[in-house]
Amino acid sequence: MSCKVIYFEKVFTATHEIINTFKSLDMEVKYWIDLDDVKKEQALHEANYLITASYPITRELLEKAPNVKLIQKTGSGVDNIDLNAASEFGIHVASTPGANSNSVVELTIGMIISLYRKLHFLDRVTKSGEWKMWEYRPSMFEVNGKIHGIIGIGNIGKKVAALSKAFGTNVVYYDVNRLSIEEEKKLGLTYVTFNDLLSQSDIISLHIPLIPATRNLIGEKELKLMKSSAILVNVARGNIIDEKSLAEALKCNRLLGAAIDTWSSEPINSDNPLLKLDNILATPHIAGGTRDVLETVLRLSFENIRKVEDGNMPDNLVKLTSASV
Repeated sequence: MSCKVIYFEKVFTATHEIINTFKSLDMEVKYWIDLDDVKKEQALHEANYLITASYPITRELLEKAPNVKLIQKTGSGVDNIDLNAASEFGIHVASTPGANSNSVVELTIGMIISLYRKLHFLDRVTKSGEWKMWEYRPSMFEVNGKIHGIIGIGNIGKKVAALSKAFGTNVVYYDVNRLSIEEEKKLGLTYVTFNDLLSQSDIISLHIPLIPATRNLIGEKELKLMKSSAILVNVARGNIIDEKSLAEALKCNRLLGAAIDTWSSEPINSDNPLLKLDNILATPHIAGGTRDVLETVLRLSFENIRKVEDGNMPDNLVKLTSASV
C-alpha cells in the first residue's frame, strides 16, 4: 500500500522533476495547488505526510487530516505550523535546518554590496535611458573597513560573519546566547550589547527567528540609535522590523538604505510605503530559494518520510510545546 503525501507549495516543472527523483515508488504525491475543494478534503483525510515551506499548517487543516504522521518543513523556521495542534494530535514535525544557509548567506552579502553601490537603483535608472556616471559616486561606499553588526550568531550568522570578513569588515555581534571567549577568538568576532551594535555598526543584518521576544525588535527607538550612514538587511522574518517606522526613517534619510527579503505580510501589500522608496532593495522572500536548496530540502524530506515508513524516527525533529509525540 502506498503512503500518501501532500505537497503544499507552488509547483514548477523543476519541482516535479526533483520530487520524482527522490520519492519512492510506494509514495503517492498530490499537489495542493492542483486540487479543487472536494479533492483537497479527500486528500487531507487520506494523507500520511504533509510537506510545507510557507503554506500555513493550521489546527483547522490538521483536524481534517486524521492519518498524518509527519509534517515536514522544507526550511528551518516553523512559524507557519501550529505546533500545539500537531502535539495534541500526536504528529511529528521535522525541519531541514541549515539546508538553505549558503543561499541565505550569499543573498545577504549580495544585498549589502547592492545597497552600497546602489545597483538596484542604478539598474533602473540606466535602463530608463539616463546616464548617471558621476552623480552618485559620493554616496556609494566600499564594504571593506566597515563595521558589520550581526544580530543572531547561529549557523547562518556565523557564515555571514566569515564571508563578510573576507571583504575586510570588522564584525561585531549580539545574541541572547553569547559564544564562548574561545569561539569568539576563533571566529574573529567581538560581542557587544544590542544597543551598542545598533549605534556602532555601518551594516546591520538580522539572522534570528520570529518569536515573541523578537517581534518588532527593530522599531522607532532602535532605528534612531543607528548611524544615518548605516544600512539594514533583513533576510530573517518580516515582523522583526516595524515596517512603518523603517519607512519613515528611510524617507527622512535617517538611514542610508535597507534591503528587505521577508515582510510582515506576504505577499507584500502594494500600498506598503517601503515600496515607494529608492533607498530600499525589495525581494519576495527568496533568500533560501535556489534550485540547489530545493533539491536538498526535498531530498531530506523524502528521506524522512522513508524513515517513518520504515518505523524509524525522522531527522531534525522540532520540539513541540505541549504533549510529547
